Amino acid sequence: MTGLALAFFQEPQLSNIGMWMFLSIGAVSLFVVFIPLVTWIGNRRKEREAFYKAETLRRVAESSGEGAKTAFEMLRMESRTERLKAREGLKVGGLINVGVGVGLIIFLRFLLGTGDGSPWLCGLIPGFVGVAMLIYVFFMAGPIE
Repeated sequence: MTGLALAFFQEPQLSNIGMWMFLSIGAVSLFVVFIPLVTWIGNRRKEREAFYKAETLRRVAESSGEGAKTAFEMLRMESRTERLKAREGLKVGGLINVGVGVGLIIFLRFLLGTGDGSPWLCGLIPGFVGVAMLIYVFFMAGPIE
Protein backbone atom coordinates (compact mmCIF):
# COMPACT_ATOMS: atom_id res chain seq x y z
CA MET A 1 0.00 0.00 0.00
CA THR A 2 2.80 2.40 0.79
CA GLY A 3 4.42 1.54 -2.54
CA LEU A 4 1.26 2.75 -4.26
CA ALA A 5 1.31 5.93 -2.20
CA LEU A 6 4.95 6.53 -3.10
CA ALA A 7 4.15 6.11 -6.79
CA PHE A 8 1.48 8.81 -6.57
CA PHE A 9 3.56 11.45 -4.85
CA GLN A 10 6.96 11.07 -6.55
CA GLU A 11 8.57 13.72 -4.34
CA PRO A 12 11.87 13.19 -2.60
CA GLN A 13 10.57 14.48 0.73
CA LEU A 14 7.08 12.86 0.67
CA SER A 15 5.56 15.55 2.84
CA ASN A 16 1.94 14.64 2.09
CA ILE A 17 2.07 10.88 2.63
CA GLY A 18 0.79 11.14 6.19
CA MET A 19 -2.32 13.01 5.10
CA TRP A 20 -2.91 10.56 2.25
CA MET A 21 -2.68 7.58 4.61
CA PHE A 22 -4.97 9.24 7.16
CA LEU A 23 -7.64 10.02 4.57
CA SER A 24 -7.50 6.60 2.94
CA ILE A 25 -7.83 4.78 6.26
CA GLY A 26 -10.61 7.16 7.31
CA ALA A 27 -12.56 6.54 4.10
CA VAL A 28 -12.25 2.78 4.44
CA SER A 29 -13.33 2.83 8.06
CA LEU A 30 -16.28 5.07 7.23
CA PHE A 31 -17.69 2.96 4.42
CA VAL A 32 -16.75 -0.49 5.69
CA VAL A 33 -17.33 -0.18 9.41
CA PHE A 34 -19.31 2.86 10.50
CA ILE A 35 -22.23 2.93 8.03
CA PRO A 36 -23.07 -0.81 8.31
CA LEU A 37 -22.77 -0.61 12.09
CA VAL A 38 -25.17 2.33 12.34
CA THR A 39 -27.60 0.56 9.98
CA TRP A 40 -27.47 -2.63 12.04
CA ILE A 41 -28.03 -0.75 15.31
CA GLY A 42 -31.02 1.10 13.82
CA ASN A 43 -32.58 -2.14 12.58
CA ARG A 44 -32.14 -3.77 15.98
CA ARG A 45 -33.85 -0.81 17.66
CA LYS A 46 -36.81 -1.02 15.28
CA GLU A 47 -37.17 -4.76 15.86
CA ARG A 48 -37.07 -4.27 19.61
CA GLU A 49 -39.70 -1.51 19.48
CA ALA A 50 -41.98 -3.66 17.31
CA PHE A 51 -41.59 -6.61 19.69
CA TYR A 52 -42.41 -4.54 22.78
CA LYS A 53 -45.39 -2.96 21.05
CA ALA A 54 -46.78 -6.34 19.99
CA GLU A 55 -46.23 -7.76 23.46
CA THR A 56 -47.98 -4.81 25.11
CA LEU A 57 -50.93 -5.04 22.76
CA ARG A 58 -51.22 -8.79 23.35
CA ARG A 59 -51.27 -8.33 27.12
CA VAL A 60 -53.84 -5.53 26.94
CA ALA A 61 -56.07 -7.57 24.61
CA GLU A 62 -55.90 -10.63 26.89
CA SER A 63 -56.50 -8.73 30.12
CA SER A 64 -60.28 -8.11 29.88
CA GLY A 65 -63.23 -7.59 27.54
CA GLU A 66 -62.45 -3.91 27.30
CA GLY A 67 -58.79 -4.69 26.63
CA ALA A 68 -59.44 -5.73 23.03
CA LYS A 69 -61.29 -2.47 22.37
CA THR A 70 -58.51 -0.48 23.97
CA ALA A 71 -55.84 -2.31 21.97
CA PHE A 72 -57.71 -1.72 18.71
CA GLU A 73 -58.21 1.97 19.53
CA MET A 74 -54.54 2.30 20.41
CA LEU A 75 -53.54 0.78 17.06
CA ARG A 76 -55.86 3.13 15.19
CA MET A 77 -54.55 6.22 16.97
CA GLU A 78 -50.96 5.15 16.36
CA SER A 79 -51.66 4.67 12.66
CA ARG A 80 -53.32 8.09 12.48
CA THR A 81 -50.33 9.70 14.20
CA GLU A 82 -47.94 8.09 11.69
CA ARG A 83 -49.99 9.39 8.75
CA LEU A 84 -50.08 12.90 10.27
CA LYS A 85 -46.29 12.87 10.73
CA ALA A 86 -45.79 11.74 7.13
CA ARG A 87 -48.07 14.48 5.83
CA GLU A 88 -46.37 17.15 7.92
CA GLY A 89 -43.01 15.91 6.63
CA LEU A 90 -44.24 16.33 3.05
CA LYS A 91 -45.38 19.87 3.83
CA VAL A 92 -42.01 20.80 5.30
CA GLY A 93 -40.15 19.10 2.43
CA GLY A 94 -42.25 20.95 -0.13
CA LEU A 95 -41.64 24.31 1.50
CA ILE A 96 -37.91 23.63 1.73
CA ASN A 97 -37.75 22.67 -1.96
CA VAL A 98 -39.65 25.79 -3.01
CA GLY A 99 -37.30 27.92 -0.88
CA VAL A 100 -34.22 26.24 -2.36
CA GLY A 101 -35.57 26.78 -5.88
CA VAL A 102 -36.26 30.46 -5.32
CA GLY A 103 -32.89 30.96 -3.66
CA LEU A 104 -31.11 29.18 -6.51
CA ILE A 105 -32.89 31.29 -9.11
CA ILE A 106 -31.93 34.51 -7.32
CA PHE A 107 -28.35 33.40 -6.69
CA LEU A 108 -27.68 32.23 -10.24
CA ARG A 109 -29.38 35.24 -11.79
CA PHE A 110 -27.24 37.70 -9.83
CA LEU A 111 -24.09 35.63 -10.21
CA LEU A 112 -24.28 34.86 -13.93
CA GLY A 113 -26.87 37.31 -15.25
CA THR A 114 -29.66 36.64 -17.71
CA GLY A 115 -27.55 36.31 -20.82
CA ASP A 116 -27.69 33.55 -23.38
CA GLY A 117 -26.94 30.20 -21.77
CA SER A 118 -27.34 31.42 -18.19
CA PRO A 119 -28.42 28.52 -15.93
CA TRP A 120 -30.64 30.51 -13.59
CA LEU A 121 -33.69 28.51 -14.69
CA CYS A 122 -32.16 25.44 -13.01
CA GLY A 123 -33.75 26.75 -9.82
CA LEU A 124 -37.14 25.82 -11.23
CA ILE A 125 -36.36 22.11 -10.82
CA PRO A 126 -36.38 21.99 -7.00
CA GLY A 127 -39.10 24.65 -6.99
CA PHE A 128 -41.43 22.51 -9.10
CA VAL A 129 -40.65 19.44 -7.00
CA GLY A 130 -41.68 21.40 -3.90
CA VAL A 131 -44.84 22.67 -5.59
CA ALA A 132 -45.73 19.10 -6.60
CA MET A 133 -45.27 17.93 -3.00
CA LEU A 134 -47.48 20.71 -1.69
CA ILE A 135 -50.17 20.03 -4.32
CA TYR A 136 -50.20 16.38 -3.29
CA VAL A 137 -50.47 17.17 0.41
CA PHE A 138 -53.22 19.78 0.14
CA PHE A 139 -55.32 18.56 -2.80
CA MET A 140 -54.62 14.95 -3.74
CA ALA A 141 -53.93 13.06 -0.50
CA GLY A 142 -56.88 11.32 1.12
CA PRO A 143 -58.34 12.58 4.37
CA ILE A 144 -56.95 11.38 7.68
CA GLU A 145 -59.67 9.80 9.77
